[in-house]
Amino acid sequence: QVQLVESGGGLVQPGGSLNLSCTVVGRVVFRLSVMAWYRRLPGKQRELVAAFTSGGGTDYADSVKGRFTLSGDSSKNTMYLTMNSLKPEDTAVYYCNAYRHYWGQGTQVTVSS
Repeated sequence: QVQLVESGGGLVQPGGSLNLSCTVVGRVVFRLSVMAWYRRLPGKQRELVAAFTSGGGTDYADSVKGRFTLSGDSSKNTMYLTMNSLKPEDTAVYYCNAYRHYWGQGTQVTVSS
């Protein structure tokens, strides 16, 4: 069984920062190139936020470019999302994804004053 365990969500004021983490547990080969973060904004469909590419780089949604940073530690089977300059429109449930198949339980991020 494979589990994606997320942490790091919460309430933050506009302009603030949060760090999300996702640890992969179980019988699966961990590779950063198959890891990504998605989010579901209130009343909308889930959308891609950031992902590692097969070439070893990273890709971001236009709405978060320059503010969010994707990173990972293969020795810990963990992926991170550093979110800076947060805006109210970043309020969403954030989900970790692996192999486009496995999903985390989601972590709520609320940006509000």
